Amino acid sequence: MNTERPNPAALPPDSPWRACRWIAHRGAGRLAPENTLAAFRLGHRHGCRTFECDVKLSADGVAFLLHDTSLERTTSGSGVAGDRTWAELAALDAGSWHSAPYAGEPIPTLETIAQFCITTGSLLNIEIKPTPGVEALTGQRVAAEAARLWRGQAQWPLLSSFSADAVAAARDAAPALPRAWLLDALPPGWFEQARALGCSAMVADFELVDAGWAERLHAAGLLAMAYTVNDAQVAERLLGWGVDALFTDAVDQLPAL
Repeated sequence: MNTERPNPAALPPDSPWRACRWIAHRGAGRLAPENTLAAFRLGHRHGCRTFECDVKLSADGVAFLLHDTSLERTTSGSGVAGDRTWAELAALDAGSWHSAPYAGEPIPTLETIAQFCITTGSLLNIEIKPTPGVEALTGQRVAAEAARLWRGQAQWPLLSSFSADAVAAARDAAPALPRAWLLDALPPGWFEQARALGCSAMVADFELVDAGWAERLHAAGLLAMAYTVNDAQVAERLLGWGVDALFTDAVDQLPAL
């Protein structure tokens, strides 16, 4: 018998997120520089219509795309990204590290990616990726910016974070936007905390999940999502267990997966 309480944050039956099966990780983040407009454009050319990106705040409060706390791995800059103003960040090269054809590719703002997704009719999972120490502030400001950018649109973005503080702040700032909590482990009380955060979905490392995990989430009205799946056999197993959507880098192999 299903004894779970109704979930007021559950997505409606006609939500496009319920039909989503594949989510392009950081755009086409392996074939092009991750978290850039070029990666989104390439993913779209491969047929992707649902994307994920990482978003943090500049020192002057601009929401922009970057995964790491520091700039060295994926840009021509150095130091903590969140300590730089947007003018400083906008001048960096975020493409040369990947390959010569992408030299000069800039770091995009969340607004740039929002315009791309709205224009192409694509869904977006915004992973709130705070600079350490400003989790709640980042959750609040990114959620407020997302609500502004998608105002009046039928396809809202899904906000997510590994930081429970960021998810809670996003909930308070933009309660109408769906939320997900990201997990790289299943700590005691994870399910109850997800409910308290008002989550519409859970996103976990694929090695953590099984059929029981998906069933428990579905019984509470939450979507079950897993990252990062690039293998066809793994994908088949997870989807067979009832996992709703998979994050992938292998956007050029989606028909085979």
